Amino acid sequence: MAEDHYETLGVARTASAEDIRKAYRELARKYHPDLHPDDDAAKDKFKRVQNAFDVLNDPSKREMYDRYGPGFEGVGPGGPQGGWSGPFPGGGSSGFGGGGGAEIDLESLFGGGGGFEQLFGRTAGGGRGSRRRSAAQPGQDIEARVEVPFRLAIEGGKTELRVERGAGKTETISVTIPQGVPDAARMRLRGQGLPGSGGGPAGDLLLEVRIQPDSVFRRSGDTLELHLPVTLAEAIEGAKVDVPTPWGTIALRIPPKTSSGRKLRAAGMGVRHANGAKGDLIAEVQIMLPEASDPAVAARLLEAAREAQREASDPRATLRW
Repeated sequence: MAEDHYETLGVARTASAEDIRKAYRELARKYHPDLHPDDDAAKDKFKRVQNAFDVLNDPSKREMYDRYGPGFEGVGPGGPQGGWSGPFPGGGSSGFGGGGGAEIDLESLFGGGGGFEQLFGRTAGGGRGSRRRSAAQPGQDIEARVEVPFRLAIEGGKTELRVERGAGKTETISVTIPQGVPDAARMRLRGQGLPGSGGGPAGDLLLEVRIQPDSVFRRSGDTLELHLPVTLAEAIEGAKVDVPTPWGTIALRIPPKTSSGRKLRAAGMGVRHANGAKGDLIAEVQIMLPEASDPAVAARLLEAAREAQREASDPRATLRW
């Protein structure tokens, strides 16, 4: 199960940016590897603290993390909704590459004034008291793409993915798709990349999520759209019709004298997210003319339509070049 970054730092979801930085500094001082050179548990805790800070200290990553919940590392969807849409970088302080996020100012972390060097018996020149650095190297990140059904992207859930880890070795892993994930979203799966060397941590898996189209629904941001067929009688006199949604069937009211192309809104019945955000459902009316098998019935219907049109304005009066 993905770890909750707020829980890792010991702060509330409503914590301010300063609260997050303060909690990070305290935990980083407590679990820094140089204070616990032989304690693997402390090293792991420090890494988790750093990962949590990388996401929550960045406003855009934090917003994406809050929207999609634990497991979605705030790398964001591509396109106009915001977030990162370019190719996967190879590293750096963005939190995306193997380097793993924000730089740590060790002097400020341990109070400055030479305290850090004195703490470990070192001089600025790295004299006799210097401690040999570990030869541990983190594993490389790997990239993959997964295609998921439209319904799974809306509702969220698990899917399986085959990942090649080099040297012809392929493994099947289970991936949790966050509820409401957009097309072309990028996810970071910690520790699912290539293994490290010398005891170093494994790299990450950078996963691009592509969503299969649906035969009924279309998606625009958090809005779901569909064409709603209605009969001529329903369009003329009005009606209540059943409309399917990802969250159950609803009764949608068709106002009297509704024309084709009219869009009806069902609030909160579109894309939903783990943080409670809800989009709307837009149903576009399409009037389906009856297929009258009796010629006499078809003739009466046509005459009634002509009679009604004699009292109406020209429907194409506004079409001009």
